[in-house]
Amino acid sequence: MLKVSAILLAAGLSRRMGEDKLLLDYKGKSLFQHSIDLLSELPVFERIVITTGARLECITLPPDIRSYINHTPESGQSGSIRTGVEAATGTYYLFLNADQPKLKPGDIIPLLETAKQHPDKIIFPVIDLKPCSPTVFPNQFRTVLLKLSGDTGGREIRKTNQDKCFSVKPGCPENFKDIDIMEEYNDLF
Repeated sequence: MLKVSAILLAAGLSRRMGEDKLLLDYKGKSLFQHSIDLLSELPVFERIVITTGARLECITLPPDIRSYINHTPESGQSGSIRTGVEAATGTYYLFLNADQPKLKPGDIIPLLETAKQHPDKIIFPVIDLKPCSPTVFPNQFRTVLLKLSGDTGGREIRKTNQDKCFSVKPGCPENFKDIDIMEEYNDLF
């Protein structure tokens, strides 16, 4: 069994949305709470959420999820990634975004199973020929993840390590849709 540290990235500023998208309601819960619920259901070694102090007050956090505050969310996604990797004790890092409210454990388990079969590869879903989240990184990328800066996330690591990438075609690609603008949020309903 892989020692996967699942890291939920939930400290973004929602600039394109114009308001805090993670606090928007979907089926009676905030987008953020949907992501927390998903995180708690995943069969992983440990669960970590990286967020802001204000958002942390708006959710119910199960006891098996550790939370860390990104005090500089304006510096981009890399700060949350670095905070998560520093907190993680597993040997694989599963990065999840908090703006994919339709994701289910059954969507993510194939990524984890693929990581078992290809333990030295970066594993991610591809939809319409485009990589998307969530992504699994093996521990060999820890140093590189800790050196990230700006808002690029793991994309740059994938680009410079294409021989270490392995993509998965999801069974339910519609579940991987992320919410960045109000039109995408309205399309949920």
